[in-house]
Amino acid sequence: MSVSAKCYYALRAMYALSEHKELTPLKASEIAAQQHIPIKFLEAILSQLKGGGFVLSKRGAEGGYLLARAADQVKVGEVIRFIDGPIAPVDCVSQSRPKECEYPGHCPFFCFWGRVRNAMAAVIDNTTFADLVKEQAAARTKYVADWTI
Repeated sequence: MSVSAKCYYALRAMYALSEHKELTPLKASEIAAQQHIPIKFLEAILSQLKGGGFVLSKRGAEGGYLLARAADQVKVGEVIRFIDGPIAPVDCVSQSRPKECEYPGHCPFFCFWGRVRNAMAAVIDNTTFADLVKEQAAARTKYVADWTI
């Protein structure tokens, strides 16, 4: 499975919004700067995420974006599938868009690719954006600079 640049940026934008604890909206320009996403690309992505019910937008000088649901209620897999579609490593094991096998009969890899798909789904469907924020916070506290002279 390979996620597109668009999907990767969508995930990063959702992460930024998940990490934002204030009640005030986060501006697209702030998300773009924080996550190193080209602003024009980000605006299109945020519009798509809004259409998918992942984010809310507020207009005006004090406007910006907020999560539509709490970060612990949004699974990473939901966003990946919304932006990029099925997560199958090969088309024949896709659950939402299966393709007829090019090798009819018994394919020795069909079960293998199904296990790969299920393993990926288990990770992305059981990880929320709140989980990612917690993991990142824990990783930051573990780093201790060595200032030995």
